[in-house]
Amino acid sequence: MSGVRGGVNGERGGSRTGRTQEERSAAMRLRLLDATIDCLVEYGYAGTTTTKVADRAGVTRGAQVHHFPTKNDLVVSAIRYLAARRTELAFGELDRLRESADPIGDALDLLWEMHQGPVFSATVELWVASRTDPELRGHMSVTEPVATGSLVEFGKVLLPDHATHPEFLHAVYTAMDVVRGILIASWATKDKAELDARWARAKRHLRILFECLMAEANSTAALP
Repeated sequence: MSGVRGGVNGERGGSRTGRTQEERSAAMRLRLLDATIDCLVEYGYAGTTTTKVADRAGVTRGAQVHHFPTKNDLVVSAIRYLAARRTELAFGELDRLRESADPIGDALDLLWEMHQGPVFSATVELWVASRTDPELRGHMSVTEPVATGSLVEFGKVLLPDHATHPEFLHAVYTAMDVVRGILIASWATKDKAELDARWARAKRHLRILFECLMAEANSTAALP
């Protein structure tokens, strides 16, 4: 990025006026976290450095160190940020899906869409890196269940009739495992047509799973 190092408040080329110090600080942290995600996607976990993150965010190295002293601080904060982003994406679509004529199909498509793009790619980089990094694995083991649990709660709110079934939780986990497995496997080929076909097939069978849960839940509710 172009610009002059050492700008006001650590930003290259200066900063906007009219914002409080707290707002400027929050905005810079957000820029650093977004830059961390970009670096994880482009360079992988091993290739992501604090210098690259600062360069991508357009801030001075000193400003980056002030907010996140080490790479581990950056990555741990990015883990939490990614978890929150995934939850926000889901709940931001809640009102639209509640009005849908096909809530099961649209919910499955939303789950699919949420796993597209840099947020999921960066998350996978951290999953893979945590296999051989005990400290990172410890952070992931705390944050991931919270993020996944939020998606389960979203499913319960969107599909309340299904949520009464004792297998609902497992069905949601199965759907997430299917989506993630298809996408990760697709990175080896980059074949869009094949990817779309695999998702269409998986969605058809996942729909059957959730429709069966709904039928069983309604049947149980009708019992005297």
